[in-house]
Amino acid sequence: MHVSHVSLTDFRSWSALELELGPGSTALVGANGQGKTNLVEALGYVATLGSHRVAADLPLVRAGAERAVVRARVERDGRPTLVELEINPGKANRARVNKNPVPRAREVLGILRTVLFAPEDLSLVRGDPSERRGFLDDLLVSSAPRYAGVRSDYDRVLKQRNALLKTAFLARRSGGGDMRTLDVWDAHLARCGAELLGARLSLVQALRPRVATAYRAVALGAEGSRGTTELDYKCSLGEALPDDSFDRDLLAAALLSELARLRPQEVERGVSLVGPHRDDLVLGLSGLPVKGYASHGESWSFALALRLASYELLRADGGEPVLVLDDVFAELDVGRRDRLAELVGGAEQVLVTAAVAADVPEALAGSRYDVHEGQVTRVR
Repeated sequence: MHVSHVSLTDFRSWSALELELGPGSTALVGANGQGKTNLVEALGYVATLGSHRVAADLPLVRAGAERAVVRARVERDGRPTLVELEINPGKANRARVNKNPVPRAREVLGILRTVLFAPEDLSLVRGDPSERRGFLDDLLVSSAPRYAGVRSDYDRVLKQRNALLKTAFLARRSGGGDMRTLDVWDAHLARCGAELLGARLSLVQALRPRVATAYRAVALGAEGSRGTTELDYKCSLGEALPDDSFDRDLLAAALLSELARLRPQEVERGVSLVGPHRDDLVLGLSGLPVKGYASHGESWSFALALRLASYELLRADGGEPVLVLDDVFAELDVGRRDRLAELVGGAEQVLVTAAVAADVPEALAGSRYDVHEGQVTRVR
């Protein structure tokens, strides 16, 4: 899989851009603020319908414009597919595939798959649990686009249930309240939550050996590096998690039971205390938590290992993803820089952004474009 053409209209800083790309390594070189990251962010949006930098669509539209349009021609097994996305902040986004409208924008998910390495990846290790939950869910959607619907359904049910919990709290204070509606939403949350939870648990199991292998490869020989990685899923069910944690029916029953047990506390606080939204991916290194104990270099190696493991997982189930390395080499020491370049150099397509050409390792020396003042110029 590779992207052969990208077109932008009023996306971020780009009023208009037409760029031909090919397989192999491509470097986009230019000073900060010239639009390199905006360009690869657009490709990430085609792949995920989201940005790795902001949570809302509004910042993606160039100042003064009403909408942004991103087009990408994706080549897979010799067959081109044109994906077009119209980003309309505050309204429904529109999508077309090969010039034909699709009912929902998320119908394009799976046509392009990307794995992004970026400076923000350090938050996977050092950030809040929401960062790691987002990492798992994004990877789930990349591997099986139907999980975009599961994720959306769960978020919708959770929002509605939390609103009802707050209403129930006020009703109890006034001596009334009908809890039967809450029972219905408990069942919805248990059903959607079990689907998402089971998928996450399976994903963590698949990632565990791949992260261990990737960490050893990235950190090999680095001074002071410890070598044993651990990935554990911390579930809000705690000891109530069934022994067969991959059985969706058992998971739904366990969630429903915990919701009933904790309802008084939930009504008192007005929030749902059980479900995938309360979970975390716990990262360990040689028996210690990565967060708070790992050095800067070890933290970077672990973050890179998570991305490399994601790449290997997606490649294993068909359709090698496009690798995007957004200004990541400037953050790494020479040893980790060279090892990462060697590990990804054989990918079908690698897109690299860098402030200076010297930051691009020789192993990724391929096509090069200079990005300056709204222009992209091919150098080689």
